[in-house]
Amino acid sequence: MTPDPFALSLSRGMTFRPSKRSLAFCLILVTISLIDVVAADEIPTYILSAVAHPRRPETDRERDANRKPAEVIAFAGLKRGDKVADFMPGKGYFTKIFCNVVGDNGHVYAISVPKPASSPNTKSVEDKSATPSLGACANVTAITLQSRNYPAPKKYNSSDDPGGVYEYYESRMPVESFVAPEPLDMIWTAENYHDLHNKNFGLPNMQWVDTALLAALKPGGVLIVEDHAAANGSGARDTATLHRIDVEQVKKEVTNAGFEFVAESRVLRSADDPHTAKAHDLHDKTDRFLLKFRRPLQ
Repeated sequence: MTPDPFALSLSRGMTFRPSKRSLAFCLILVTISLIDVVAADEIPTYILSAVAHPRRPETDRERDANRKPAEVIAFAGLKRGDKVADFMPGKGYFTKIFCNVVGDNGHVYAISVPKPASSPNTKSVEDKSATPSLGACANVTAITLQSRNYPAPKKYNSSDDPGGVYEYYESRMPVESFVAPEPLDMIWTAENYHDLHNKNFGLPNMQWVDTALLAALKPGGVLIVEDHAAANGSGARDTATLHRIDVEQVKKEVTNAGFEFVAESRVLRSADDPHTAKAHDLHDKTDRFLLKFRRPLQ
Protein backbone atom coordinates (compact mmCIF):
# COMPACT_ATOMS: atom_id res chain seq x y z
CA MET A 1 0.00 0.00 0.00
CA THR A 2 1.33 3.46 -0.91
CA PRO A 3 2.11 5.43 2.25
CA ASP A 4 0.20 8.64 2.89
CA PRO A 5 2.75 11.47 2.51
CA PHE A 6 0.74 13.62 4.93
CA ALA A 7 0.51 10.93 7.62
CA LEU A 8 2.76 11.46 10.64
CA SER A 9 3.85 8.38 12.57
CA LEU A 10 3.53 9.22 16.28
CA SER A 11 4.50 5.92 17.83
CA ARG A 12 4.34 2.23 17.11
CA GLY A 13 0.89 1.44 15.73
CA MET A 14 -0.33 5.06 15.82
CA THR A 15 -0.72 7.36 12.80
CA PHE A 16 -1.98 10.95 12.68
CA ARG A 17 -3.44 12.31 9.44
CA PRO A 18 -3.80 16.10 9.74
CA SER A 19 -6.94 17.74 8.44
CA LYS A 20 -6.89 20.40 5.74
CA ARG A 21 -7.41 22.99 8.46
CA SER A 22 -4.39 21.82 10.46
CA LEU A 23 -2.26 21.68 7.32
CA ALA A 24 -3.23 25.26 6.53
CA PHE A 25 -2.33 26.27 10.09
CA CYS A 26 1.09 24.64 9.73
CA LEU A 27 1.63 26.54 6.47
CA ILE A 28 0.78 29.79 8.23
CA LEU A 29 3.34 28.99 10.94
CA VAL A 30 6.02 28.35 8.32
CA THR A 31 5.20 31.66 6.63
CA ILE A 32 5.32 33.55 9.93
CA SER A 33 8.72 32.05 10.68
CA LEU A 34 10.09 34.01 7.75
CA ILE A 35 9.15 37.22 9.55
CA ASP A 36 11.51 36.93 12.47
CA VAL A 37 11.11 39.05 15.62
CA VAL A 38 13.71 38.49 18.33
CA ALA A 39 12.29 38.19 21.85
CA ALA A 40 13.95 40.29 24.54
CA ASP A 41 15.19 37.23 26.43
CA GLU A 42 16.90 35.96 23.24
CA ILE A 43 19.17 38.99 22.82
CA PRO A 44 22.80 38.03 23.60
CA THR A 45 24.40 39.71 26.58
CA TYR A 46 27.25 41.13 24.50
CA ILE A 47 24.71 43.04 22.37
CA LEU A 48 22.90 44.40 25.41
CA SER A 49 26.23 45.45 26.90
CA ALA A 50 27.25 47.23 23.69
CA VAL A 51 23.99 49.17 23.60
CA ALA A 52 24.42 50.11 27.27
CA HIS A 53 28.09 51.09 26.84
CA PRO A 54 28.81 54.22 28.93
CA ARG A 55 30.76 55.93 26.13
CA ARG A 56 27.75 56.08 23.80
CA PRO A 57 26.62 59.71 23.38
CA GLU A 58 23.41 60.73 25.11
CA THR A 59 22.08 61.99 21.78
CA ASP A 60 22.34 58.42 20.47
CA ARG A 61 20.71 56.90 23.55
CA GLU A 62 17.73 59.21 23.13
CA ARG A 63 17.00 57.51 19.81
CA ASP A 64 17.17 53.94 21.15
CA ALA A 65 13.47 53.67 22.05
CA ASN A 66 12.51 54.10 18.39
CA ARG A 67 15.52 52.58 16.65
CA LYS A 68 15.62 49.48 18.91
CA PRO A 69 19.31 48.72 18.33
CA ALA A 70 19.50 45.60 20.51
CA GLU A 71 16.56 43.94 18.75
CA VAL A 72 17.68 44.75 15.22
CA ILE A 73 21.31 43.72 15.80
CA ALA A 74 20.17 40.45 17.36
CA PHE A 75 17.96 39.82 14.32
CA ALA A 76 20.92 40.53 12.04
CA GLY A 77 23.05 37.98 13.90
CA LEU A 78 26.15 40.12 14.39
CA LYS A 79 28.52 38.38 16.78
CA ARG A 80 31.91 38.49 18.46
CA GLY A 81 34.82 38.43 16.03
CA ASP A 82 32.81 39.47 12.98
CA LYS A 83 34.07 41.78 10.27
CA VAL A 84 31.24 44.19 9.48
CA ALA A 85 30.79 47.22 7.24
CA ASP A 86 28.49 50.03 8.28
CA PHE A 87 27.69 51.29 4.79
CA MET A 88 26.89 55.03 4.73
CA PRO A 89 27.12 55.34 8.52
CA GLY A 90 26.19 59.00 8.88
CA LYS A 91 27.25 60.11 12.35
CA GLY A 92 27.97 56.54 13.40
CA TYR A 93 24.92 55.62 15.48
CA PHE A 94 25.35 51.93 14.67
CA THR A 95 29.13 52.07 14.15
CA LYS A 96 29.64 52.95 17.80
CA ILE A 97 27.53 49.97 18.88
CA PHE A 98 28.99 47.50 16.40
CA CYS A 99 32.55 48.07 17.58
CA ASN A 100 31.63 46.86 21.05
CA VAL A 101 29.51 43.98 19.73
CA VAL A 102 32.29 42.46 17.60
CA GLY A 103 34.96 43.04 20.26
CA ASP A 104 38.72 43.17 19.96
CA ASN A 105 38.89 40.22 17.57
CA GLY A 106 36.36 41.78 15.20
CA HIS A 107 36.51 44.89 13.08
CA VAL A 108 34.12 47.57 11.86
CA TYR A 109 34.56 49.40 8.58
CA ALA A 110 32.64 52.68 8.43
CA ILE A 111 32.34 52.98 4.66
CA SER A 112 31.12 56.31 3.30
CA VAL A 113 30.23 57.58 -0.15
CA PRO A 114 31.67 60.92 -1.30
CA LYS A 115 29.21 63.54 -2.44
CA PRO A 116 29.25 63.74 -6.27
CA ALA A 117 30.84 66.96 -7.51
CA SER A 118 27.63 67.84 -9.34
CA SER A 119 25.40 67.36 -6.27
CA PRO A 120 23.76 70.33 -4.58
CA ASN A 121 25.19 71.25 -1.18
CA THR A 122 22.34 69.75 0.82
CA LYS A 123 22.36 68.49 4.40
CA SER A 124 21.01 65.05 3.49
CA VAL A 125 23.89 64.38 1.10
CA GLU A 126 26.49 65.64 3.56
CA ASP A 127 25.14 63.37 6.30
CA LYS A 128 25.33 60.31 4.07
CA SER A 129 28.91 61.02 3.01
CA ALA A 130 30.20 62.06 6.43
CA THR A 131 32.84 60.16 8.37
CA PRO A 132 31.36 59.28 11.77
CA SER A 133 32.85 60.32 15.08
CA LEU A 134 34.31 57.00 16.20
CA GLY A 135 34.70 57.73 19.91
CA ALA A 136 37.02 55.45 21.86
CA CYS A 137 36.77 52.37 19.61
CA ALA A 138 40.13 51.20 18.32
CA ASN A 139 38.69 48.50 16.05
CA VAL A 140 37.03 50.88 13.55
CA THR A 141 38.44 51.96 10.20
CA ALA A 142 36.81 54.80 8.28
CA ILE A 143 36.89 54.44 4.48
CA THR A 144 35.59 56.67 1.69
CA LEU A 145 34.79 54.84 -1.53
CA GLN A 146 36.44 55.93 -4.78
CA SER A 147 35.55 55.52 -8.44
CA ARG A 148 37.08 52.46 -10.06
CA ASN A 149 37.65 51.22 -13.58
CA TYR A 150 36.43 47.74 -14.47
CA PRO A 151 37.32 45.64 -17.52
CA ALA A 152 34.71 45.95 -20.25
CA PRO A 153 35.63 43.53 -23.05
CA LYS A 154 32.10 43.93 -24.41
CA LYS A 155 33.16 47.33 -25.72
CA TYR A 156 35.54 45.70 -28.20
CA ASN A 157 34.52 46.27 -31.78
CA SER A 158 35.74 43.97 -34.55
CA SER A 159 36.38 47.02 -36.71
CA ASP A 160 39.06 48.27 -34.33
CA ASP A 161 42.61 48.38 -35.63
CA PRO A 162 43.83 44.79 -35.21
CA GLY A 163 47.41 46.03 -34.99
CA GLY A 164 46.77 48.27 -32.02
CA VAL A 165 46.69 47.36 -28.36
CA TYR A 166 43.52 48.47 -26.58
CA GLU A 167 42.36 48.25 -23.02
CA TYR A 168 38.59 48.32 -22.68
CA TYR A 169 37.12 49.47 -19.40
CA GLU A 170 34.20 51.32 -17.90
CA SER A 171 34.38 53.73 -14.99
CA ARG A 172 31.97 53.26 -12.10
CA MET A 173 30.96 55.77 -9.46
CA PRO A 174 32.16 55.29 -5.88
CA VAL A 175 28.81 53.93 -4.70
CA GLU A 176 28.93 51.34 -7.50
CA SER A 177 32.45 50.34 -6.43
CA PHE A 178 31.99 49.06 -2.89
CA VAL A 179 35.11 47.33 -1.59
CA ALA A 180 36.48 46.45 1.84
CA PRO A 181 40.02 45.58 2.99
CA GLU A 182 38.99 41.99 3.75
CA PRO A 183 36.02 39.66 3.11
CA LEU A 184 33.13 40.64 5.33
CA ASP A 185 30.74 38.67 7.53
CA MET A 186 28.10 41.39 7.29
CA ILE A 187 27.24 44.60 5.47
CA TRP A 188 24.73 46.87 7.18
CA THR A 189 22.93 49.86 5.69
CA ALA A 190 20.25 51.70 7.66
CA GLU A 191 17.83 54.25 6.16
CA ASN A 192 20.12 54.77 3.17
CA TYR A 193 19.19 52.32 0.44
CA HIS A 194 16.43 54.55 -0.95
CA ASP A 195 18.92 57.43 -1.38
CA LEU A 196 20.92 55.43 -3.89
CA HIS A 197 18.07 55.85 -6.38
CA ASN A 198 18.35 59.65 -6.35
CA LYS A 199 20.23 62.34 -8.26
CA ASN A 200 22.19 63.33 -5.15
CA PHE A 201 24.14 60.10 -5.57
CA GLY A 202 24.38 60.31 -9.34
CA LEU A 203 21.56 57.84 -10.08
CA PRO A 204 23.83 54.77 -9.79
CA ASN A 205 23.18 51.47 -11.50
CA MET A 206 21.61 49.48 -8.65
CA GLN A 207 22.62 46.18 -10.23
CA TRP A 208 26.25 47.29 -9.97
CA VAL A 209 25.75 48.56 -6.41
CA ASP A 210 24.23 45.32 -5.17
CA THR A 211 26.65 43.11 -7.09
CA ALA A 212 29.58 44.95 -5.47
CA LEU A 213 28.04 44.38 -2.04
CA LEU A 214 27.66 40.68 -2.84
CA ALA A 215 31.31 40.39 -3.92
CA ALA A 216 32.54 42.03 -0.70
CA LEU A 217 30.94 39.39 1.52
CA LYS A 218 32.27 35.99 2.47
CA PRO A 219 30.20 33.08 1.15
CA GLY A 220 27.31 32.92 3.59
CA GLY A 221 27.85 36.56 4.58
CA VAL A 222 24.82 38.69 5.39
CA LEU A 223 23.45 41.97 4.02
CA ILE A 224 21.05 43.90 6.27
CA VAL A 225 18.84 46.61 4.76
CA GLU A 226 16.71 48.81 7.02
CA ASP A 227 14.73 51.62 5.41
CA HIS A 228 11.58 53.74 5.45
CA ALA A 229 8.65 51.89 3.89
CA ALA A 230 6.73 53.39 0.98
CA ALA A 231 3.23 52.47 -0.17
CA ASN A 232 2.86 48.94 -1.49
CA GLY A 233 3.46 48.77 -5.21
CA SER A 234 5.15 52.18 -5.41
CA GLY A 235 8.58 50.81 -6.34
CA ALA A 236 11.21 53.57 -6.24
CA ARG A 237 8.71 56.37 -6.96
CA ASP A 238 9.04 58.08 -3.56
CA THR A 239 12.78 57.80 -2.96
CA ALA A 240 13.49 61.49 -3.66
CA THR A 241 10.24 63.13 -2.53
CA LEU A 242 9.39 61.19 0.64
CA HIS A 243 12.71 59.36 1.23
CA ARG A 244 10.91 56.02 1.18
CA ILE A 245 11.04 52.87 -0.92
CA ASP A 246 8.72 49.91 -1.42
CA VAL A 247 10.04 46.84 0.41
CA GLU A 248 9.31 44.63 -2.60
CA GLN A 249 11.47 46.88 -4.79
CA VAL A 250 14.41 46.31 -2.46
CA LYS A 251 13.86 42.55 -2.39
CA LYS A 252 13.71 42.44 -6.19
CA GLU A 253 16.86 44.50 -6.72
CA VAL A 254 18.95 42.68 -4.12
CA THR A 255 17.95 39.15 -5.13
CA ASN A 256 18.48 40.01 -8.82
CA ALA A 257 22.12 40.67 -7.90
CA GLY A 258 22.49 37.10 -6.61
CA PHE A 259 21.55 37.38 -2.91
CA GLU A 260 19.23 34.94 -1.17
CA PHE A 261 16.40 36.48 0.82
CA VAL A 262 16.54 35.09 4.37
CA ALA A 263 14.02 36.86 6.60
CA GLU A 264 12.15 40.05 7.43
CA SER A 265 11.67 41.44 10.94
CA ARG A 266 8.65 43.50 11.92
CA VAL A 267 10.30 45.01 14.98
CA LEU A 268 10.42 48.50 13.38
CA ARG A 269 7.03 48.35 11.67
CA SER A 270 4.42 50.99 12.53
CA ALA A 271 0.76 50.83 11.54
CA ASP A 272 0.40 54.53 12.42
CA ASP A 273 2.49 55.67 9.45
CA PRO A 274 0.30 56.35 6.36
CA HIS A 275 3.38 56.38 4.05
CA THR A 276 2.44 59.84 2.74
CA ALA A 277 4.72 62.05 4.88
CA LYS A 278 8.40 62.76 4.36
CA ALA A 279 10.35 60.24 6.40
CA HIS A 280 12.71 62.91 7.75
CA ASP A 281 9.78 64.79 9.29
CA LEU A 282 8.76 61.84 11.48
CA HIS A 283 12.02 61.59 13.45
CA ASP A 284 12.59 57.83 13.81
CA LYS A 285 8.85 57.06 13.95
CA THR A 286 8.32 55.90 10.39
CA ASP A 287 7.16 52.47 9.33
CA ARG A 288 10.47 50.74 8.59
CA PHE A 289 11.28 47.36 7.13
CA LEU A 290 14.27 45.28 8.19
CA LEU A 291 15.52 42.72 5.69
CA LYS A 292 18.19 40.03 5.87
CA PHE A 293 19.85 38.68 2.73
CA ARG A 294 22.68 36.19 2.37
CA ARG A 295 25.42 35.55 -0.15
CA PRO A 296 25.04 31.93 -1.29
CA LEU A 297 27.63 29.48 -0.01
CA GLN A 298 28.51 28.51 -3.57
